[in-house]
Amino acid sequence: MSQPGTLVLIMAAAVLAPLLAYGCGRWIRIPLVIFEILLGILLGPDVLGWAHTGTVIDTLSNLGLAMLIFLAGYEIDFAAIRGDTLRRSIWAWLISLVLGLGIALALTGAQIDTTVVIGTALTSTALGTVLPILRDSGDLHGRFGTVMLAFGAVGEFGPIIAMALLLSGRRPGESAALLVAFAAVTAAAVFWALRPRRPWFSTVIEKTLHSSAQFAVRFVMLLLVSMLGLSVVFGLDTLLGAFAAGLLTRLILNGAAPGSSEEILGRIEAMGFGFLVPLFFIVTGIGFDLASLLDGGRALALLPAFLLLFLVVRGLPAYVLAPRDLHGADRRALALFASTCLPLVVAITTIGLEEKALDAGEAAALVGAAMVSVLVFPLVALKLRATGDKASETRGRDGGRESR
Repeated sequence: MSQPGTLVLIMAAAVLAPLLAYGCGRWIRIPLVIFEILLGILLGPDVLGWAHTGTVIDTLSNLGLAMLIFLAGYEIDFAAIRGDTLRRSIWAWLISLVLGLGIALALTGAQIDTTVVIGTALTSTALGTVLPILRDSGDLHGRFGTVMLAFGAVGEFGPIIAMALLLSGRRPGESAALLVAFAAVTAAAVFWALRPRRPWFSTVIEKTLHSSAQFAVRFVMLLLVSMLGLSVVFGLDTLLGAFAAGLLTRLILNGAAPGSSEEILGRIEAMGFGFLVPLFFIVTGIGFDLASLLDGGRALALLPAFLLLFLVVRGLPAYVLAPRDLHGADRRALALFASTCLPLVVAITTIGLEEKALDAGEAAALVGAAMVSVLVFPLVALKLRATGDKASETRGRDGGRESR
């Protein structure tokens, strides 16, 4: 099918996906992203064969991934996650990286390129996928949500840094130098963002917010594209630029237009979650190598193994290093949410395939395991938290009766 025809099918799937999620929600809560990927698989070459990727579709899909990471970066409030919580989340990810690389080294027979790809993929957290689930459940703005933001932010940002250093095809020293240069430019941008904005800037935002000018939205898009371009100039992965753009946008809008920042974000989210982000996930499904996975050989056996490794490599350190005020069910739920991954696994495996560090079966097993993690881990985590809350209420009532 032609590119315009494929785009029509993709948008039809994007409309159908929330209807399916809403319909199934009466029995079981299934993340929207699962339906988007499954519909992409259904439309793709291995099932119906109606949709095929191409230059236009791939470009839009890459923009969708950039928008997803941008929105994840915007959600990070370092004022809320700094201190002990942030330190614990950083140490948990560093331990995950050592574990992931060590296990991958044993699995691959010391094939360095493959080890780096698999080891890095095992350390990621799908913050952009977890945040809507926490927001819908009402857990995002409490203590648990703050801790999850910290662990998820590091689980999103850490692999991006690792990709820039280890998967660039350059020597580590050269990659590190470019990364430091990018960080220096970003730090200068942060310093600029923290400066008080002139009155005219806020005035223009307010006066054009409900007009066709949409200055704030256009400014945010300029910032996103500029950071993507900057990452390309430095030879780094564009996801790093997207994440940095999200952080900068939050600082600028909260300083220049605190009263309008939520409304502006809503418009950006409408553009992202209404068009670009679902397109990315559906295209991921279209490109998914279902045939390699269902051959019944090594790839299929690797899928449950990778799923278990997500828990061991990412979830176990999160559980052990969770803040002391998180107990029982909340610690286990944090481990499950931290082990939930997909977008970065897709990005990392795509790079691995391009660099011939992974074969199609290994990539399909990794992405398949990540899809199962998105389907299973958040559901179990929410159930654990709900059960824990009921148990706490029961203990509280029992304690109250005993005191009387």
